[in-house]
Amino acid sequence: MCIRDSYIDNALEAKKVLVTELGGTLLTIAKDVKIQAEFNPRHVKAYRLIGYVNRQLNDVDFNNDKKDAGELGSGHTVTVLYEIIPKHAKMDLNDVDSLKYQYDYSIKNSEKLKDEILTVKFRYKKPKGKKSILFSKILFDHPTPFSNSSKDTQFAISVAGFGMLLRNSKYKGELTYRDILQYARDLSLIPI
Repeated sequence: MCIRDSYIDNALEAKKVLVTELGGTLLTIAKDVKIQAEFNPRHVKAYRLIGYVNRQLNDVDFNNDKKDAGELGSGHTVTVLYEIIPKHAKMDLNDVDSLKYQYDYSIKNSEKLKDEILTVKFRYKKPKGKKSILFSKILFDHPTPFSNSSKDTQFAISVAGFGMLLRNSKYKGELTYRDILQYARDLSLIPI
């Protein structure tokens, strides 16, 4: 049985899809949902989106109301992870086109934006709408150690790391299966 992007092959999956998530699947609250992130190069030298590779849009499609994107159901959430290379990391990268936070931005505005680390733009259409609505959120530089981040954040990062290990990703760095096991134990997901 298939419901949207779900495949039900056991009782646990049936409960998840038909009990926990069904309400959100039946009631669409936003269509053509698009998310765009722009990092401030004063803090971030480079970044990489983890996952969603098959869902990425070209930059020019973000403002294009004719370009289809995802739907968001009632009660659904979206988690997006980025791997970030801090500004002062010793690593050579190619320059990119100027964006909002680039250094050629005026000195006055550059000083005003110095504590911003990221701007997230969210564009969507109402379920029966034709024209998209845009809103954005600025996030400020408030570093939090992994151990002090929320349990949901720790879980999402652990899952992403496990996926990189399974795919033998060149981005896995020093991460090991032992690390993932320790994260799961710290989150009380598996017995010690």
